[in-house]
Amino acid sequence: MIKTNLFENTQSRTVTAQKGVFSVIEYLRDISVSPEMAQTAYFASEMNVRKRQLIAELNGKIGVIAQGGSMQLMIGQIEASTGIRGAGDLFKILAASTVTEEPAVKPLYTGEGTLVLEPTFNHILLLDMDNWIGDAVIEDGMFLACEDTVEAFVSGRKTVSSMILGKEGLFNTTLTGSGIAALESPVPADELITVDINDDTLRIDGNMAVAWSSTLKFTVERTTKTLAGSFASGEGLVNVYDGTGRVLIAPVRRNFGITAPKDGRGVP
Repeated sequence: MIKTNLFENTQSRTVTAQKGVFSVIEYLRDISVSPEMAQTAYFASEMNVRKRQLIAELNGKIGVIAQGGSMQLMIGQIEASTGIRGAGDLFKILAASTVTEEPAVKPLYTGEGTLVLEPTFNHILLLDMDNWIGDAVIEDGMFLACEDTVEAFVSGRKTVSSMILGKEGLFNTTLTGSGIAALESPVPADELITVDINDDTLRIDGNMAVAWSSTLKFTVERTTKTLAGSFASGEGLVNVYDGTGRVLIAPVRRNFGITAPKDGRGVP
């Protein structure tokens, strides 16, 4: 028998989310730093720049598919497999990985015990596919892990405008099935804007969507009817999601493009 204090709340870490077999551990502050780095670590923690880890408790019934190279600990009777049965399977996996930013091999972990993935400074979202609308299309690099009842596969753009102008990539990872998926997000869940569309249209200025339903038609169009009007408005092109489904939107993209506040003299 093995015991661990991973799930015990301490002064430095706490459990922030739990769904399915997954739990998210957040390190409230980094107390293992040198004196020279203490100030940086303090202000990083105050601004919610913290290490987070995904932990899965396997019970012998549900397995976990994780991003390749992300495993840190396997506690208990856990086995890892790749599902690669030969050169043909390997070729297909490598071909799929060349069109996305996801690693080629995603190991499957089964058995009974605790699986701990390596820490990340990104935010970890636990997405319940049973409460999602259709399949979920996610940005490249967001996939971290999922229960083995969820399947992750590569899907391509269906419209020419989204391929050329959408800035969401020609291919993305799509999640289908039932269960929980864990995603690495550039922004926390509290900041994400959720929009449920019922036979309607959503327009977004830029590639701010981090996940959306595959049931939505994704195109790119001008903000006004004419090219000159779009240029004059200063808005240009917008990403359009049409139909019925759900979109998760980041209100900021790591603060890129946001004007700094100015004082009364107009100086940042």
